Amino acid sequence: MSSNNPAAVPPAVLSDSQWNQINQAISPLNPQQLTWLSGYLAGLAQTPIQQVVAAPTSEAATSASLTILYGSQTGNAKGVASGYKALAEAAGYAVTLSNMADYKAKQIKNETHLLIVVSTHGEGEPPDDAMALHEFLASKKAPKLADLKYAVVGLGDSSYEFFCQTAKDFDQRLAALGAVAIKPRLDCDVDYDSATEAFGEALIADLKDALSAPSSQVVAMPSGPVGLSVASQTYTKKHPFTATLSEAQKITGRDSSKDIRHIEISLEGSGIQYRPGDALGIWFKNDPHMVDDLLTLLAIDAQETVRLGDDELTVKEALVERLELTQSYPTFVTAYQATVQSDDLAALLADKGALREYLQTRQIIDIVREHTAEGVSAQQLVDSLRGITPRLYSIASSQSEVEDEVHLTVALVEYEAHGHTHQGGASGYLAKRLEEGAEVQVFVEHNDNFRLPENPDTPVIMIGPGTGVAPFRAFMQEREMQDAEGKNWLFFGNPHFTQDFLYQTEWQRFVKEGVLDKITLAFSRDQEQKIYVQHRLLEHGADVYQWLLDGAHIYVCGDATHMAKDVHDALVQIVEQHGNLDREAAEAYVTELRKAKRYQKDVY
Repeated sequence: MSSNNPAAVPPAVLSDSQWNQINQAISPLNPQQLTWLSGYLAGLAQTPIQQVVAAPTSEAATSASLTILYGSQTGNAKGVASGYKALAEAAGYAVTLSNMADYKAKQIKNETHLLIVVSTHGEGEPPDDAMALHEFLASKKAPKLADLKYAVVGLGDSSYEFFCQTAKDFDQRLAALGAVAIKPRLDCDVDYDSATEAFGEALIADLKDALSAPSSQVVAMPSGPVGLSVASQTYTKKHPFTATLSEAQKITGRDSSKDIRHIEISLEGSGIQYRPGDALGIWFKNDPHMVDDLLTLLAIDAQETVRLGDDELTVKEALVERLELTQSYPTFVTAYQATVQSDDLAALLADKGALREYLQTRQIIDIVREHTAEGVSAQQLVDSLRGITPRLYSIASSQSEVEDEVHLTVALVEYEAHGHTHQGGASGYLAKRLEEGAEVQVFVEHNDNFRLPENPDTPVIMIGPGTGVAPFRAFMQEREMQDAEGKNWLFFGNPHFTQDFLYQTEWQRFVKEGVLDKITLAFSRDQEQKIYVQHRLLEHGADVYQWLLDGAHIYVCGDATHMAKDVHDALVQIVEQHGNLDREAAEAYVTELRKAKRYQKDVY
């Protein structure tokens, strides 16, 4: 029996069946929703025995329902969609929540009300689990949808050229098929919480006439306490756990061009559970020295008070703990230009291509240095900035092995630009500014799109150059603890063998003990001609194809812009050559691998 509180037992007033139903119903809820529900139930306990409960009186009242589909690469869209499901259920609506990957596309012709929540991946591409539905709606097989009412919520990052492109695609295609939008599409930037919450509340209200039962009947409800105890042991993005940094050790050589750290964080006392393939969210703090420099440039007193939402705090506290400074974004340039009236910034805003290029190598402080102006108030500064968003790192450990710890493999982002040294927000925080033993706010982002096969005897091929090797360390720890019989093959690459072979002794032990059957290495700078993992794949194409015939699952982790695309092309070439197929059939073969969840990617 599962429960939010492991120590809880069913009270005498509830049967085991009732207790299981309650736990199943509340498991998707976040702490804010649980708090609301506990108050609602407490209110019911104090009301008279006669309660008004909605009951459908016609077939039409029961046929209309809301289907919520999400497509998510990192879990954000799933989280938003789950929140909408809770809102709809609280309103009494019939609602179904489904991952697009698990949804039968042809079913869409039977839907009455549809809500799509989807992120955009890569260069305007749908996330993996949204790809099949995205392709279906764009194909000739897509049905007319004149009876469908729909809404679309897109999650994206305005710093990228194809902002919320997948959401735009779904919106345009549904409209072209005759469906009617309940509300205009919502395109959300990285700080999406307030926007998605407001949209959800408005949407639920808009659906009242369509999805609410038209009449009600009086039924008896028991009075007295219901005996429900709500535990506060759920840690999420909004309610992170205060963990402890145990270790931050550099694992690249002294002469390496990379500074990569092995990070160990204690989760002791949290009860947090994670699985290989999941990510850890890190709420970081900005460099106080950078904040001081920024305030000095604008002649703002660090102790001046500002407001962020309902909170009042000093401008320095806001800049260190709450606002995004290490990534640049168009909304800052727009707001800052309106304040300082810079002609140069105005020209950039008129040319989206030039603006994107300008922002790529600049942090917020660089923009201020280049366009310093007097008269910018503390409140104007914070109002122009968006909130910090946590950074997600692939977990590099199996909980079966490390228990109440979690391990990460973090590349320190550090570079010289525009006459100054720059560091990444979270990587600099973990690698340089956070002392061992210090506290760090964390949460687990579950990733059901990057899972080991359920059958431990299934072979796996893992492709993870650089820090992309992190989840495969977790995979191997897990397979070892399972005594899995399935074969394991790792492709790993980095610049130099002597400086950049991450976790070398561990891989050697896995090979020696028979946990890792094959390891294929690609050290790109150890010879005149650069060699990458995709080249090694092609060299071993016959064996890779045989593993596929034997049922192997393929996993790719790391750079999305170049590596993942090159690896994909290599896989298609392997299938084409060794399967004696033409290019189109080889592409279809690889697509079927993805649909069967035998080809999974965790790329960024």
